[in-house]
Amino acid sequence: MRVLIVSHAQDTHFNGAVPLAWALRTAGHEVRVASQPALSGSITGAGLTAVEVGEDPELGLMMGSVGHRMLAMHRDPDYLANRPERLTLEYLQASNTVLAWTFFSQLNNDSMVDDLVDFACSWRPDLVIWEQFTFGGAVAARACGAAHARLLSIADTFHNSRQVFLDKLRQEPPEHFDDTIGEWLSWKLGRFGRTFDEEVMTGQWTIDQLPPSMRLPLGLRTVSMRYVPYNGPTPAVAPRWLDAEPVRPRVCLTLGETLRSIPFPTPISVEDVFEAIADLDIELVATLTAAECAEVSRVPSNTRVVEHVPMHVLLPSCSAIIHHGGAGTWSTAGVCGVPQGATGWVWDTIYRAQRLEDLGAGIHIPASAEFTPDRLREVLISLLEKPSYKENAMRLREEILGCPSPNEVVPVLEELTAAHRSR
Repeated sequence: MRVLIVSHAQDTHFNGAVPLAWALRTAGHEVRVASQPALSGSITGAGLTAVEVGEDPELGLMMGSVGHRMLAMHRDPDYLANRPERLTLEYLQASNTVLAWTFFSQLNNDSMVDDLVDFACSWRPDLVIWEQFTFGGAVAARACGAAHARLLSIADTFHNSRQVFLDKLRQEPPEHFDDTIGEWLSWKLGRFGRTFDEEVMTGQWTIDQLPPSMRLPLGLRTVSMRYVPYNGPTPAVAPRWLDAEPVRPRVCLTLGETLRSIPFPTPISVEDVFEAIADLDIELVATLTAAECAEVSRVPSNTRVVEHVPMHVLLPSCSAIIHHGGAGTWSTAGVCGVPQGATGWVWDTIYRAQRLEDLGAGIHIPASAEFTPDRLREVLISLLEKPSYKENAMRLREEILGCPSPNEVVPVLEELTAAHRSR
């Protein structure tokens, strides 16, 4: 069958699709990956065939101008299923409107969706698999009659909050019903003679790469798939110093590739981490760019600074990791059974860090007054010295490895495609 994978032009959201794309290829299916031109290098660098659609989103410009205010809206809410009272109608209404016009409309700009629909109607895929915020994939599938599935690499906090939002809206008088995202997608679909319903936002089914203990119970048709680490097309060269066993507990510090490219401050201060660990009997491996290094006054003697090292190569030798809460870093540490200290400062990172602590596999460090050198030191010592963190991190690893591999998922996708394709 023909499979079209769709992602907006951001590596961290595309990388989660690469192992599945190759599982489909090795099963004999034709695969194309559609995105804005900025992602073409990452697609071809993964050995896949790119289809360029539309113009690059002005995401950097948007985040630089309104990103601080948008992110401020999503730093405090508790997305856990047992705390829906934190998500008020007023907050959800504002979030719905802001996300529609400043975020989703950038990721799915008009030129991208128009070109994507043109290509889909010409190439006629049997299945469209789309990254969870790239709703243009669902629009294209509707337009060409393909089956379509949403691919999750992160907890489905967006759909969780949307369900709460719609439930609250339905309790209001009909004249007060105001769903900006739904109206925006209705307009998108209407241009191609199609109508909107919630399936456009959830897919006909969801491919979820998180282990079951991390998923929100949203009642959606879900295909479970094991997370397989893929760190992108940057050189995945294993440094030779990793050949030798560490003589002291090795700890990784990473701020993530995505946060480095977005123009606003991260919640982690490298100076604070260095101050916290300077006298500890550990080996800290810090992944820092040259610009980040230039902002550090002193690198402790127990610290090794590297610009890039593949996380799936480094983490098996680590006793703990301190990180920004990113999905790829969280999941790779989970696969490797490494206890984590995660900040959890915005959107799904909040849920992921909280849930990690609930499972006993790590510690949530809120990006607030708690984020001090003393608190970081306390967290790291706990992760290294309390056996329960390692034991629970290994349980999380076993749960992840127990999920079906991408290759095992392919026959399921074949059956679902045959059942849902409308042509």
